[in-house]
Formats: sequence, C-alpha cells, structure tokens
Amino acid sequence: MRLCSIASGSSGNCIYVGSDTTHLLVDTGISGKKVEFGLNSLDLTTGDLDGILVTHEHSDHIKGLGVVARKCGVPIYATAGTIRAMEDSGSLGKMPEGIFHEVIPDQDCPIGDLTVHPFRISHDAAEPVAYRIGQGKREVGIATDMGVYDDYIVENLKGLDALLLEANHDVNMLQVGKYPYYLKRRILGDKGHLSNETAGQLLCQLLHDNMKQILLGHLSRENNYEALAYETVCAEVTMGDNPYKAKDFRIDVAHRDTASEVVEV
Repeated sequence: MRLCSIASGSSGNCIYVGSDTTHLLVDTGISGKKVEFGLNSLDLTTGDLDGILVTHEHSDHIKGLGVVARKCGVPIYATAGTIRAMEDSGSLGKMPEGIFHEVIPDQDCPIGDLTVHPFRISHDAAEPVAYRIGQGKREVGIATDMGVYDDYIVENLKGLDALLLEANHDVNMLQVGKYPYYLKRRILGDKGHLSNETAGQLLCQLLHDNMKQILLGHLSRENNYEALAYETVCAEVTMGDNPYKAKDFRIDVAHRDTASEVVEV
C-alpha cells in the first residue's frame, strides 16, 4: 500500500491511498489540474482512479470533485448526509447519474483489493467521517477536521501502519490572531479542528512499535506553520504518558501545495 498527501491544509486537501491495482483519493479540495499534476508525480492519472472518498462537504475538501468525477466517471463514496449536502449546495455542478455511492459509518466498504472503513468524527458538517483503509494486515488512516477525539476515535485509529493526522492550529496564534471571535470559537469548539497540542496528545494513544510514519496535515495558513506543528506534536509525544519518544518514529508535515514523499506500508 502507498499513502501520499497531494495537498493538505486549510486551503485544500487531497490524499492518495492505493495498492498496485486499486487507486483512491480521499477528498479533492484542489483544482482538477492540481489533482492531475499530483497523480502524475505518482505515475498515475485521474483515469486510473477507482474511487474518491469524501470526508465532508466543505469546499476545501470538494473543490475539484465535480471536475474530476465528470472527466473520468470515477465513483464518489460518501455518507448519505454528505451526499445530500453536496447535492443541495449545487457547488459540484451537474453530476452523472449513479456516480454517488453511500458509505455507512462503522461498516467496511470493499473497493478493489482495498477495504475502506469510515468512522464518525466531530465537525460542523452534515455527516462527516474519517477513513481507515486496509489491504490485508496493512492499514493507513486519514483523520482530519475533528474538534475533539474520544475513545471511539482512538479505537478506530489503533494499530495503523501509517497515519495522516490533523494538526490544524496553534492555540495561542489563533487566540491573538485576526480571525473574528465567532470563527475562533468555531475552530476551538467541539466541532472545529484539532490543535497541535491535542494532535500530539491523541498520537500518544496511537503509537506502537510497528507504526512506520505519521504525517501531520490540514495546517491552518494563518494560525500555524510547519515547524511549530512539528515541534509541538513531538514535544507532546516525548513528554506524554507513553513509552516512546518522538525520535522513535518518522514524523513529517504534509505540505500545503506540494506532494509529500510516498509512504510505503
């Protein structure tokens, strides 16, 4: 299996997960041209895609979805609530008949030789989910746009070989920054986004000897920067209640506009 972040940040998200024979995207919140360019860097094209998994209907996750789906007729997988929200908004334009496929939280969905497991997250969207994707015993997770985490989230992210995890903002930068009060409350709330500190605390509960790599993603352009997210998460891991130090693992930051290195599991 391979995991690669094509783009990750508050301005647009698109993650590739695939095997030798099955190729998926998680979200297409960037232009169709950028999606194609990112896939080309993996020696793939949009025509190779077997499905697009949508986490939720916010524009930074579906901006290029209509263009890519219409161009290739690639199936779109999302929860019933997300599908309704996308259709009601009209932001995707006219979509081909039968292109949407419903996924149900906590129920496995086979796509090619991969198994997709959606699970519920806390975010201010219609019916948002994160995804755990596996091939045999190898599994990766994509978990962003979570205001809080709980035992349910932890259980769904345990035992992964690789994980892309949200580290959206630095709390102090957000609090003293230029965002209006209502937006600060939204981001800091239970249906907002994980801070760097909270991401590190969650990671402490997920680390295990066979974890190959962690990518920190969905960084805010205004309220975070890569070095700060990395250092804060690493400090939480090293000082946290777990048997590991941050240096025991490969921890990287997924870039906003360029593809990450390919994670092989």
